[in-house]
Amino acid sequence: MSVQQEAPAVDTEEALEVWIDQDLCTGDGICAQYAPEVFELDIDGLAYVKSADDELLQAPGATTRVPLPLLQDVVDSVKECPGECIHVRRAGDGVEVYGPDAD
Repeated sequence: MSVQQEAPAVDTEEALEVWIDQDLCTGDGICAQYAPEVFELDIDGLAYVKSADDELLQAPGATTRVPLPLLQDVVDSVKECPGECIHVRRAGDGVEVYGPDAD
C-alpha cells in the first residue's frame, strides 16, 4: 500500500510532461534513439519534444505529455543525455521527477 506513495510519478497514472533545455542540448540524439515518438533532432542539430500529433515543438520550454508506455524510454533518455538537458515533471504541480533538477 505504501509503494504507490513512495513513487507516485511512476506507479500512478498521474500525467507527466517532458521538456528540453536547448541551451544545454549537445545534439547527440540519444533521446531520439531511445524515444523517437517523443524526441526529434531539428535541422539546427538540437533536440526538441514532439506533440501527440507528431508536431515538433520548438518554442523555448515547450512541453509534451509523456505517454505511460514510453515512460521508461524517456527516463533512459534523461539518464543517458550528455547535456543533462531533459526534464520530466508532474503536470499537476510542476515538480521535476527525472532530470538534473530532480531529487
